[in-house]
Amino acid sequence: MTYARNLSKPDFEQLSEFRYQMRHFERFSERAAQEEGITPLQYLLLLHIKGFPGRAWATIGELAERLQLQHHGVVALVTRCEVAGLVRRAPSPEDRRQVQVHLEARGEEVLSRLAALHRAELKSLEGAFRVPQVDL
Repeated sequence: MTYARNLSKPDFEQLSEFRYQMRHFERFSERAAQEEGITPLQYLLLLHIKGFPGRAWATIGELAERLQLQHHGVVALVTRCEVAGLVRRAPSPEDRRQVQVHLEARGEEVLSRLAALHRAELKSLEGAFRVPQVDL
């Protein structure tokens, strides 16, 4: 892979700062989820269910795409969340082969608290996530 130009020192500094801020936010997120008694991946699952465009549930396949995980891994994650009372599965009325994943009341509560914390943290990082300019 070749690029049209060499990167300058400020380009590397900007990329480094961007990655640092991303990792800083990620660590904050991990700690916040753990303090709430769930794993960071469980938080992301809840977030992607609630945040799925146009409806209040998502399929296993859609969640696998959002989480960038294998289908069977998401099935196991949903099972753990179901046991914890965070989500429930329901067969799709349109296609019985598909499984819809819905938030339970406990999942809604945990997600609401964590989302509020994440939003406040993002506000504190405002401007830190500027995407570096790339000349092509």
